[in-house]
Amino acid sequence: MIVLGVDIGGSAIKAAPVDTERGSLSGERYRLPTPQPAVPLAIARSLGEIMRHFNWTGAVGCGLPAAVHQGIVRTAANIDKSWIDVCASEFLGQATGSPITVLNDADAAGLAEMRFGQGVDRAGTVIIVTVGTGLGTALFRDGTLVPNTELGHLILNNQVAETYASGAVKTKLDLSFRDWAPRLDAYLRCLEELFWPDLLIIGGGICQEFDLISPFLTIKTETCPALLGNDAGIIGAALAAAQD
Repeated sequence: MIVLGVDIGGSAIKAAPVDTERGSLSGERYRLPTPQPAVPLAIARSLGEIMRHFNWTGAVGCGLPAAVHQGIVRTAANIDKSWIDVCASEFLGQATGSPITVLNDADAAGLAEMRFGQGVDRAGTVIIVTVGTGLGTALFRDGTLVPNTELGHLILNNQVAETYASGAVKTKLDLSFRDWAPRLDAYLRCLEELFWPDLLIIGGGICQEFDLISPFLTIKTETCPALLGNDAGIIGAALAAAQD
């Protein structure tokens, strides 16, 4: 089954058709900058542009950087706050004329990584951490998703964790991996002390640099880079739509 997967991030929107049986992209990725401000109408217009690019009229899965509870957006850390209390699937569906499934973007990446990546056949507690504009998290217990954990908003060193340890912070402050990785390690240690996971999977664009990060990690939990890399959010969004 081929479904269009869309990963709406704080800085970019990435999309591609996905073979949901194989967990792989079935076409080239298409990328747009996230409109600023990222209000619902602007995102809907970008989604429409993406669908026209692919000449797409079928089901679409969208990962959104927000807690999405029963289809309704409840938080908006890296998109405009006008999204709060919007039924995202209904709004985007009406705007595009196609059935749209919307879920938290890190949850989407987690679904893909558990189905086709490092989480395959892993029991116990697994946490996927997506490192990018913010810090997204997807928490699984024995393969079952606990949705909308949003653990990037934990308080760390008297500030919201993602304002201390995200990839955007590394870029903004022009930090080397030697200087930035201990920040990520401090965040992962916080997750470790709260949940004692059996596996931590580092996703987002930064996972491609995992070999530069791992020497600075002091956590006891087994930690590895996401196998699906930066495509996990696209694949997971498509998986969610295929299951609807």
